[in-house]
Amino acid sequence: MTDSRAQHMQCMEVWGGSQLTSQGVELGGLDVWVYSKPFGEAQRGGDVYYVSSCATGRISRLLLADVSGHGQSVASTAADLRTLMRRFVNRLDQTEFVRLLNEQFTSLSRDGRFATAVVTTFFAPTRRLSLCNAGHPRPLLFRAADGKWSFLSHQEHPERKGLNNVPLGLFQIADYEQLDVELDPGDCLISYTDALTESCDADGEMLGEDGLLRIVNLLGDVPAEKLIPSLLKEIGERFPNNLAADDVTILVVRATGGSIDFSLREKVGAFGRFLKTFFRSLNPRADRAPFPDANLANLGGAIIPALGQRWRAPRRP
Repeated sequence: MTDSRAQHMQCMEVWGGSQLTSQGVELGGLDVWVYSKPFGEAQRGGDVYYVSSCATGRISRLLLADVSGHGQSVASTAADLRTLMRRFVNRLDQTEFVRLLNEQFTSLSRDGRFATAVVTTFFAPTRRLSLCNAGHPRPLLFRAADGKWSFLSHQEHPERKGLNNVPLGLFQIADYEQLDVELDPGDCLISYTDALTESCDADGEMLGEDGLLRIVNLLGDVPAEKLIPSLLKEIGERFPNNLAADDVTILVVRATGGSIDFSLREKVGAFGRFLKTFFRSLNPRADRAPFPDANLANLGGAIIPALGQRWRAPRRP
């Protein structure tokens, strides 16, 4: 990971895949760093990561999935996930996106394919983060006001009821439960695959989620851009062969409270890409155009910013 300032995402851009990477990107209200290393010398692995930015730069979506299998089968799945990310790039509500994710893996389950995943959608005007966990290790949340890490999951928010933490492709689930929080500037979120929790501590015992949380808190006041190399170094030195037996992916998000100002050229380019997708979608066999959802905060907020304040994280009782 480098210390240089990350390049900002373009309008309606989808970036990611399942290949080796160590890169940072800037989104509306967020800085994001992704590290992914496939197992062994493979060019692509079973960990799939994607980041997208909407046409106005207000909506960011992040997907981290651990797909069963390796090789060409996962590459094909990763390409399908990119198509789905592109279709929903301008959607504020991620409910339908997650439902279609599950349907896609349900159709693949007869071949023994399934996946765990964490899907997050961030709305910059209100700093609302919506999270859905489908059987994946619990993300870690750092609150700048408290100066400590904790789990971000439904177990820590018992007021939210519904199906959650079920891997994709195992059951026909109409809607996964969503968890909503508001991120303050300086707050961070770490999503990761199970190579970290299945690593061992110095005593040879598996770390698990609790061990990983303990290590992150022990790291102290590490800048967000240095979290990934610091965490990899700490875990790698604790026990021989840690992080060497599986794909390893870590995704770090830091709330900045800022926004992205797109140039006229970028805006025109995004409009051109939308028109190209729209005309292509007139063919029934082609992908659907990335229309925004009929949401006042999304559509109206793009014209009258005050309307964007309607999409806020619910207050906890």
